Amino acid sequence: MADWYIFAGIGVVVFFLAVWLLSGIRVMLEYERLVIFRLGKYTRTTGPGLVYIIPIIETSKKVDMRIITQDIPRQELMTRDNIPVLANTVVYFKVERPEDAVIKIENYIYAVRQYTQAALRDTMGTLELDQVLTERDQIAIDIQKSVDRETNEWGIDIKAIKIQEIELPAEMKRAFAKQAEAERGKRAAIIQSEGELKASDNLAEAAKKLSTERGALQLRTLQTIRDIAQDPSEKIVIFMPSEITDIVEKITKKK
Repeated sequence: MADWYIFAGIGVVVFFLAVWLLSGIRVMLEYERLVIFRLGKYTRTTGPGLVYIIPIIETSKKVDMRIITQDIPRQELMTRDNIPVLANTVVYFKVERPEDAVIKIENYIYAVRQYTQAALRDTMGTLELDQVLTERDQIAIDIQKSVDRETNEWGIDIKAIKIQEIELPAEMKRAFAKQAEAERGKRAAIIQSEGELKASDNLAEAAKKLSTERGALQLRTLQTIRDIAQDPSEKIVIFMPSEITDIVEKITKKK
């Protein structure tokens, strides 16, 4: 009977020992890495695949190696010419050195987001509104370089920063709308004046030809009168110059 208790006790010990040993098994996916500490001291970074850590003695921190997308909340920024704008930004980054991302920074995702906000605010403050509106891509590149320099120490690689939207205050929108309307009116006036100038040149050329051709002006007068007198009930009395009379007589003789 005593032997049975001994074997049962050994069995229980073996069972719990096996459970304890098996609890150290980890399976890391292809995009995951495991940062392992032994008694609080960093020892290694491992994965993907099957990984074993010694329970109690070793602890671990899992890090995602995929590109992370963080939306920077819309914030009000002040340009160098003291005009407030609202900017919406997105930052794309990934962890290059998992051990640095775990050891050197408490929360690297939050840190990247906050630093991007600060860099955006500092960069916008050095630019005028016209530059902000026309050089959005270059501004994003400058911010990316600034953030990447700072976060490189944390084992983070900034892949891209995109300024998705820049919104102006309502009064600035109205001012730009009035400016655009004035510009359209200016262009319409220029086109109209160019058309009138061309028409006047054509009229001057036509008048010159009519004045040099004998009887041409009178014939043009008769044509105009014919176009006007479309109603047969109306009578028009015309005093014809001698040049027109001669032309009519010549036409009559030819017939």
